[in-house]
Order: sequence, then C-alpha cells, then structure tokens
Amino acid sequence: MDIFTLIALLIYLFAIGYLGYQGYRQTKTASDYLVAGRNANPVIMALSYGATFISTSAIVGFGGAAANFGMGVLWLTVLNIFMGIFIAFVVFGNPTRRMGHHLDAHTFPELMGKRYGSRLIQVLCALIIFCLMPLYAMAVIIGGAEFIAPIFHISYDAALYVFAVVVAAYVIAGGIKGVMLTDALQGAIMLVGMLFLLIFTYTQLGGFSAAHQALTDLAPSVPPSLAAIGHRGWTAMPAFGWAAPGSTGGEAVRYHLWWIMVSTIVMGVGIGVLAQPQLIVRFMTVKSKQALNRGVAAGGVFILFMTGVAFVVGALANVYFAQHETIRCTIVEEQALLDPGPDGKAPLTRLQPDASPDVRARAKTFITYRLPGTTEDQPLHYMLKTPSVTVERGAGGDIIRPGLIAIARTVTLGTTLQGNSDTIIPRFINSALPKWFGVLFLLTLLSAAMSTLSSQFHTMGTAIGRDIFETIGGAHSTRTVLITRCGIVIGILTAIVLGKLVRGNIIALATALFFGICAASFLPSFLAGLFWRRMTRPAALASIVVGFATSAFWSVFINAKTAAGLGICKALFGTPTLLTHAFSPTWAVVDPLLVALPISALTAFVVALVTRPLPSDYVAYCFGGQRPTDSH
Repeated sequence: MDIFTLIALLIYLFAIGYLGYQGYRQTKTASDYLVAGRNANPVIMALSYGATFISTSAIVGFGGAAANFGMGVLWLTVLNIFMGIFIAFVVFGNPTRRMGHHLDAHTFPELMGKRYGSRLIQVLCALIIFCLMPLYAMAVIIGGAEFIAPIFHISYDAALYVFAVVVAAYVIAGGIKGVMLTDALQGAIMLVGMLFLLIFTYTQLGGFSAAHQALTDLAPSVPPSLAAIGHRGWTAMPAFGWAAPGSTGGEAVRYHLWWIMVSTIVMGVGIGVLAQPQLIVRFMTVKSKQALNRGVAAGGVFILFMTGVAFVVGALANVYFAQHETIRCTIVEEQALLDPGPDGKAPLTRLQPDASPDVRARAKTFITYRLPGTTEDQPLHYMLKTPSVTVERGAGGDIIRPGLIAIARTVTLGTTLQGNSDTIIPRFINSALPKWFGVLFLLTLLSAAMSTLSSQFHTMGTAIGRDIFETIGGAHSTRTVLITRCGIVIGILTAIVLGKLVRGNIIALATALFFGICAASFLPSFLAGLFWRRMTRPAALASIVVGFATSAFWSVFINAKTAAGLGICKALFGTPTLLTHAFSPTWAVVDPLLVALPISALTAFVVALVTRPLPSDYVAYCFGGQRPTDSH
C-alpha cells in the first residue's frame, strides 16, 4: 500500500470517526439513538436512505451479475427508482412518518405493533428481522472484504474483521444520528466515485458507441452453460418462455435465465425494497412531508448513478477483459496439467504420473505464473489455456493476453474452475483503471458497505433492545440503548461468522433472498396498515406468518439455487428439490417472492374480511385521532 492510499484512507477514517463522535454527542435520549430525535435534515435523510439502500451487494454483487447476464439487469435500476424512491417517498413516506410520529413508534416492528395493538406482531417482526438480516449483512460484508483484501494485501478473514470492527465502533457509540451523518458523507463519496468509474470505463473502451457495439459483437462468446438457459448476448434480454410439464432439458432450460433475472434479480429486489425495515425507519426521522418531498429528486439521481453505473460497467467489463487486458508477469509453466476435481470445484492439484484414466480425462492445461512483487513462497496464479490466450515471452518479462470474457477471467485466477462473479468488479477496477482511481473506488466501496452495514447493525440492535426485550421484559427506556448496543454486537458477530463460512457467487443471491422474504412477510400488512382502516389484527398476523412460511418453504424445498445451497431438502428427502417431472422445471427458478407475496396479500385480504375489525376509536387514533380512554 503506497503512501497516497494510506493518507487517503486515514483522512477518510478520521472523517468517519469525527461524524460518529458528533452523533454520539448529539444523542441524549433513546429517541435520539433510535430515530434521530425525529428532526433529521432532509438532505442528510435522503443521502442516508440512498447510501443505506445501495451497498457493495449492488455494486459488486449485482455488477458481477450484470457481467454474466447483460444489460437486462438495468431493469432493476428502473424498478429501484420507481419503487424504492418514487413509490417509497411519495406513497409510503408521509403516511409512515405521520403514523410513526403520532403513535410514538421508534422502529418498524414497533410501528406495526402499535398500528395493530399487538405486542405479538411487534415481537414477531423483530424476530424475523434479527434472525434474517445477518444474511443480508453477510452479503454486504463479503463484498467489502473481497475488495479490501487484495488492495491492502491482507487475508480475506483479516479484512472481514477489520471492516466489521470499524463500522461497529461508530454505530454502537453514535446510534442512528452517527449512522446518518456518516451515511451522508459516504453517499457523497459514492456519487463521485461512480461518476468517475463511468467516465473512465467508456474512455478505456473507445467511447459510448464503440463500447456498446463491441459488447453486442461478443454474443458468440456466451459460455455454453449460459446459452443453454437462454442467454442471447449481453445487450439482449434472455429468451422468454415457460417449460412444459415433464420437460427435463433441451429447449425447456432455455427459459431459466429469464426467470432468474426478472423474478429474482429485478422483482425480488425492486419490490422488496418497499418492506426494508432499515429504510422505513428513515421516514420517521424527519418532521414534515415537505422534507420527504425534497428527498425524491436527490434519491432518484443517487440510485440512477449507483445501480445504473454498476450494471453498465459490469456488462462492459466483458469487452475490456476480452479485448484489452494484458498481464505482465513471470511465467513458470506454459503447459501445466492440473486436476480440478470431478465437479470442477475442487482446489487445483498437479496431475500425478499414476493418475487414473478418469482423472487424466478431466485434467486441464494451465499457464502458471507469478505477478511482479510476489515471492516464491506465495501461491502461483493460474490461467486456463484456451485458444484465446496468447503468451509473449521476453527478457524484460512475460505478457499474457487472456482474451477472455469476465466470468472466464475469474476462473483463471481462482484455485478452481468454478467462476466467481463477486470478484469481477474488483478485478476490473484493479486491472483496467488508473492506480489512483483504485484508491477512490476503495473509498467508494468502503462507503457503500459501511453505510449499509451500519444501518443493518442498528436495525438488528433495535430489534433486540426496543422490540423484544423492552416489549416482553418491560425493560425501562433508559436501558433500551444499552440492550440495543448488545444486540448490535450479536448481529455483527453473526454476520462475521456467516461471512467466513459462505463465499462465492453469494452476494446478489443473499440480497435478493432477504429482500424477497421481507416483502412477502411485511409488505401486505404494512401497506394495509397505512391505507386500509378495515385491516384487522388477525389478518396482519396471518399475512406475516403465511408470507414468511411460504417464502421459506419455497426457498428450502422448491427453488433450485437456494434449496441446493442449503441442502436441507436433500438431507430430508434425498433430492435437491421437491419438484418432480410432472411439474414444469421453470418453477425451480421462479423466485419465492412471486409465489409468497400474492399468497400473503390474499391471506391478509380474506382474513380481514372474516374477522372482527379493531375498535373504531383505536383505528381513528392510529390515523391521527385522540388516544382512546379505554385500553384495546
């Protein structure tokens, strides 16, 4: 790490520490710690909302997904702006702010509990948040660690620990005021970094038209595994369709990518943002509707630059890697025969002379090399030898020209043949752009990850302190902050453990999974609670339980990606999923959200019609009237 990087990092950390300290100084009460005293500056709130919304999962995880799947992922940007900013601020924002202020709610679960007059609903919402949000935090912390580790030449585990400790310090001390102040700075850094990234990428690739034409021309380079599920090139949407019952392959699987992209990536995250507890609580931190309205334009521009740039750059990384990348190195072997294991996912091992015919058949030819500045005791790098790879050997050093698309490039530097899309954006930044920009982008990614993590940790802590212990145990409000801080520590430790155990192509999936479960569990009862006075307590409870149960069941037993990753279905029934040939194989790639959210909404509507409504005076109180004299 050079002196410029070190100075920039120290200035950044000093600024973050100072703002965290200011948050600590301004935090006098539990209300300050939980909802910033309900008097947050609208600009700071909007930047905090956007910075919390956009994390390394959007830049690194979904940027990597765009490198694999193409520009079609930009539909997520459209949905993020429409749902996450316009609908969230204009439709949901003011009713949430007004009801939250009137009911003196400090968290999303508390808002739900007070709207329906139910401690059970408050505790249930808090348990779902506290148990599942570490999954999302894991995705964010992995994205940060994947980039930090190579920049600072430290291990992935060390990056994970340092990252979490720095965020924890100002969240635990400063509460939401510290979180929002640091979010505002981090949001500004993110805007500058992503603007520079867009400009440099197009400059590197010869301009807008040349870059996009080159990306279109790469269509014949689509890997067979992606072409088989409907990939038609990086500037085209995947093939659309629905496989017939009993189909097991062939043309049927060509429909899979469309459903993965649209149902999981676009809709799963685009709709799920409306039910994110860490975002909803932002609406309760401002004092007026006008403050919310002022945040719409800023939020829309912010999301456009964050997600739009990440997805465009992710897709265009294919052009750079295929046409322009050169690796200066010292080649050790040009024809190294290495065994990737029977499934291509094992660590590479050298082919032994007495290897069996099966092992010899699966062995691949690699170029092994060392990068400048590495020593002989450090691991070698591996480059899979393909017709596109060329080698130039010279007295001044060797040059490898990979000629590979982005996902193939991640395979070559790994220790297995399993590509890792989570490493595409970091590799592109380190390979294609000026060294000084790596420092700026380091601060951009640090800002993206820290802003989201801080809000996640704060939300997990409040779920434990405010919504569980204080609700069940009757803890005094003076102890809420202490218990919340303990909850933050538990959430951090859980996220770190998950980050150590789970890696590889997980960032986008874990984010979409969490967003989808939140939408199925909370969105119908939250929406009805804001706008439908006839909504009942049993209906809200039934909707939350049914939405969560349906989403969890689909994820564990039906969806091929999550069911195979969790392994519960296979352990119980001996098959990766419960689907049989009698059903369309497309169901295996349909996101749980598309099934669970309609069922949850229907449950809420039907149960509300057949159960007794809440007392009219209590409902009137929830919508701004006087507090009822008797208890309900």
